[in-house]
Amino acid sequence: MQLLINTFKQRLRADERQIGLWLGLASPYSAEMAATAGYDWLLLDGEHSPNDLKSLLGQLQAIAPYASHPIVRPPVGDPVLIKQYLDIGVQTLLVPMVETAEQAAGLVAAMRYPPHGIRGVGHVLARAARWGQVDDYLASADEQMCLLVQVETMAGLENLDAIAATPGVDGVFIGPADLSAALGHLGNPGHPEVRQAIGDAISRVRSAGKPTGIVTVDEDEAHGYLVAGCAFVGVGIDTLLLMNAMRGLAGRFRGER
Repeated sequence: MQLLINTFKQRLRADERQIGLWLGLASPYSAEMAATAGYDWLLLDGEHSPNDLKSLLGQLQAIAPYASHPIVRPPVGDPVLIKQYLDIGVQTLLVPMVETAEQAAGLVAAMRYPPHGIRGVGHVLARAARWGQVDDYLASADEQMCLLVQVETMAGLENLDAIAATPGVDGVFIGPADLSAALGHLGNPGHPEVRQAIGDAISRVRSAGKPTGIVTVDEDEAHGYLVAGCAFVGVGIDTLLLMNAMRGLAGRFRGER
């Protein structure tokens, strides 16, 4: 049995633009629906959504038959949690609140087997290795792991160049919501100061030779980020899309009564 190739990582290395959708409904059924919609990647959110290991596993299984690549955001960059995520088949992680190069290097190590890292060995119990049936999984798995680090604080911005230059970091994601709060503009990621900081961060990451990502629900803004050189852009959030559709429909009928 062959190891699954990380096509998202391949396309990052080729500097291809990829669009994605944020998933917070924590449902395999809705995740499978999203996987048929044509997005390059789908972000399964474990930081701000009610996801646990089993709910993430169900969504990974639901997405697996389709072309969309699953990315998982853990609530925290804990090596034990990362080990569990990788064993259920996650190949790409987006780790929030990364603030130093040392922290980034620790995350790289958590995603790799010894002697290059600290990932625990349990492949015969792991879906990722198809329970020991993937040929040479232990020798080949590291190459398919993709680490995206999320910079969204003042400390992260200060250390951005060193974070981006960390070997094994495959991309840097700029978190607009927390960054706007850190800059004193809570709930206003469109503030000129926040936009300036984001633009500067994108330029610095690209200068370091690493791909940059971001998420926005403004379609014009998303197009702008793609033009600016962002390699992976989240262009929508499932909970917001659903809420807007439900509220819009109810509002239109209330107007008829």
